[in-house]
Amino acid sequence: MSDDRSRHLTLGALTQLVDEGTVDTVLTCIPDMYGRLMGKRFTAHFFMEEVAAHGMEACDYLLGCDVEMEPQPGYRLTSWEAGYGDFVASPDFSTLRPIPWLQKTVLLLCDLRTQHGEIVEEAPRRILQRQVDRARALGFEPYLGSELELYLFKESYTSARGKHHHDLALDGAFSQDYHILQTTKDEWLIRQIRLGMDAAGIPVECSKGEWSAGQHEINLRYGTAVEMADRHVVYKNGAKEIAALNDVSLTFMAKWHPDSAGSSCHVHSSLRSADGQDRPVFWEQGGQPFNTSPIMRQYIAGQLALARDFSYFFAPTINSYKRYQAATFAPTVIAWGRDNRTCGFRLVGGSPSSLRLENRIPGADVNPYLTFAATIAAGLYGVEQQLEPPAPFVGDAYQAHNLPRIPGSLREATACLEQSEAARAAFGDVVEHYLNAARREQAIYDRAITCWELDRYFERI
Repeated sequence: MSDDRSRHLTLGALTQLVDEGTVDTVLTCIPDMYGRLMGKRFTAHFFMEEVAAHGMEACDYLLGCDVEMEPQPGYRLTSWEAGYGDFVASPDFSTLRPIPWLQKTVLLLCDLRTQHGEIVEEAPRRILQRQVDRARALGFEPYLGSELELYLFKESYTSARGKHHHDLALDGAFSQDYHILQTTKDEWLIRQIRLGMDAAGIPVECSKGEWSAGQHEINLRYGTAVEMADRHVVYKNGAKEIAALNDVSLTFMAKWHPDSAGSSCHVHSSLRSADGQDRPVFWEQGGQPFNTSPIMRQYIAGQLALARDFSYFFAPTINSYKRYQAATFAPTVIAWGRDNRTCGFRLVGGSPSSLRLENRIPGADVNPYLTFAATIAAGLYGVEQQLEPPAPFVGDAYQAHNLPRIPGSLREATACLEQSEAARAAFGDVVEHYLNAARREQAIYDRAITCWELDRYFERI
């Protein structure tokens, strides 16, 4: 069973906390295209008097700008021509939670509608909700867990920016994978994050050192799809806030330095029955191979079939693709294997309740709503088409030359999504919205002059 223990607040409980003066600020947020929290800080009394019933308004350019908050052309949803109007953000009170690292503050997430009351289908949270609805219509409840890796620095965000993010001081001097002594040195901060998340209703399993110096992983308890994505975005935002409050910094870039390991977001997924019995459907005693049921084999086959089509949702930035290098624990080929970390997909667990598929393709820079939606959509594609996977790969997949490869660039991933009939069948017209986001990011990069170019060519050419 997942841990969906509700540490969330009810509206009634919030009313009491506001009346007592325990809460004076309500963070009212929406996840943007990059999985970041955007929103407003309301005084608690105004929130209770107005926002709780009517929602808040927010500019629709939040789903049409790049990571620098620059409005980008090419979107049907939002544009200069349309005047950049407002969305209505309706609070989802099932997401209401305390934020213990911010004084007297609670947070909740919202779903978006237009001024005419129409659901904004391009919103990442809505995209995931639709795939969950599709799964439930087929009798399944998707469960997911995301494992986010990060790098911790002794620099504040301000000092790191002042150095143009070069020559930064890592909070670690040597590789620290599972290393207790080294991670003890960072426990003063990592403990704050662990306990802060747990108190915010985001159950934490553990933390550990990762492969490179300064690299950590904090594992959250898995849950139902939307709940898990909500946990992911609040955790990621909160970890940065806690670091900033302590005058240090951390990054979830997929590849922050060429000589350091990439940071992944391994996504574990499984299906259970949606009939109220919460019965695992991936396990079948004696099923071949590895006690897998026909549903699980079809699910795996769907992941393999659409991994290239959906690669943009697993690797959304220029930097994402720097992570895919041989012998680095990041995958390079689309294959599945039993407990094989050289494959893009790894079958793990040995019991009815633990058998699951780990997707090792996503990096720590993903938007979890889109990543989870793509994961569910790919699995359902395999089930609906009754696909069969190839035999599990055995050996070093980095040395395999006859397997499809993970796209090596954002440009290639964009082309894969553009050509995908399965993506349009699963997601509809919103595919065009995210294709535009990918093309705009590529165009911005294509006209940039990098430090690498200046160092290499300024004097020598």
